[in-house]
Amino acid sequence: MINNDVLRRLRYAFDYSDQQMMDIFAQADCQVTRDQVCNWLKADEDPEFVFCEDVMLATFLNGLINALRGKKEGAQAAPEQQLSNNMIFMKLRIALNLKSDDVLVMLEDVGMSLSQHELTALFRKPGHKHYRECKDQLLRNFLKAVQIRCRAQSQSEEPATGGAP
Repeated sequence: MINNDVLRRLRYAFDYSDQQMMDIFAQADCQVTRDQVCNWLKADEDPEFVFCEDVMLATFLNGLINALRGKKEGAQAAPEQQLSNNMIFMKLRIALNLKSDDVLVMLEDVGMSLSQHELTALFRKPGHKHYRECKDQLLRNFLKAVQIRCRAQSQSEEPATGGAP
């Protein structure tokens, strides 16, 4: 899956502003400009579109983990130079503090069924005999499930605006 698409979908799912996106990168000890963020989020056909490298998406995902779960003691982990869909899926699962059952329910909510064994195979190390590659369609469906879950939570947390104060 294209890194820029993952970044766009996460921004929409969490309803992040440009500043919040920059703050998440900062959580992983990386300073980015508003222009960088905006160019990564532009449509692929836009002349100002800039491809988001694996290391930058990994940095964002590490920052998201830090923002949602809290920073670990010690030095910040170095971002991966190469990302796979499996790694993106794993980092999102960690950031959202999801157990396997939670992931399976979320995937069912978007019409995709997966067994417990298929799910655990996605999180194994490459080279393991039961390792399974995460295809784009599965990652897209998981991102859609994250969007549904996070958008619903953010809307239910907003204070109701009734009449005049």
